[in-house]
Amino acid sequence: MDNKTKEEFNEQLRVMSTQAVLRSRAVADRLGINPTDLETLEILMREGKSTAGTLAKSTGLTTGAVTGVIDRLSRSGFAARESDPDDRRKILVALNGKKVMEEIAPLFRSIADAVDELLDGYPDEELVSILGFLKKINALSREDLDRLAPR
Repeated sequence: MDNKTKEEFNEQLRVMSTQAVLRSRAVADRLGINPTDLETLEILMREGKSTAGTLAKSTGLTTGAVTGVIDRLSRSGFAARESDPDDRRKILVALNGKKVMEEIAPLFRSIADAVDELLDGYPDEELVSILGFLKKINALSREDLDRLAPR
């Protein structure tokens, strides 16, 4: 790949990242929550019930900041604290799946449908390559977040 193509590729990745942040803010505004709370909800949707410590590591926030996020998500009804059935001393944060499906899922439906339609236009071999690339980009991004996050 020549330098001009690499530059354009990197530019498009930055544009995609910026648009994702801006879209997250717009969705959070629609829901009446802040973007950090929405990002935490997205992590809970992917990873399932979680402790505050695990959420702190996943978000790159301090445990104190995560406690505030959990408090806000609990007040808004999007999540709740519950005892860990395997260790009642531990507290887990769990999504309110019904509220998420009713209020958050519809806000992502149009972009999800558009992406599905876009994916349908690519051969499977290309999608496998693109998927591999995205996984590597996400891993690099995670490593960078771990480097930048509070200790």
